[in-house]
Amino acid sequence: MPGTRELPELADTEAFGAQLAAVLSAGDLVILDGPLGAGKTALTRGIAAGLGVKGRVSSPTFIIAREHRPGRDDGIGLIHVDAYRVDGLDDLDALDLDTDLADSVVVVEWGEGVAERLVEEYLLVRLRRADDSEVRQASWEWIRNE
Repeated sequence: MPGTRELPELADTEAFGAQLAAVLSAGDLVILDGPLGAGKTALTRGIAAGLGVKGRVSSPTFIIAREHRPGRDDGIGLIHVDAYRVDGLDDLDALDLDTDLADSVVVVEWGEGVAERLVEEYLLVRLRRADDSEVRQASWEWIRNE
């Protein structure tokens, strides 16, 4: 079901990510869309906290993908990808994300138009800033590939 939410503070963005984590399962793909500074990495930090993964979450801009292992034996891992520097489907294939999807949630920043083909259904989250303010607006929907 699609939705929207206003996120006045950075902490609200992280809290929203933790709430999203509660409905995510291993094998889920989350694609984050939004301009620089919209809160994509902050949202991913929240998802990571909600999943209870190990390690500090920061933007994987220069390493492209970072794996965060589950924090407990029955937990779900997180693969955090920054597709900004990914040059098309061949580069994405080289990351072998479809293998990681089996036991992790995969979050792809800048992934719209590139990562959708990895799964039959994915969560698209769009983040925007409201009129030059610090307030972020999030909209989300589950999309099924046809």
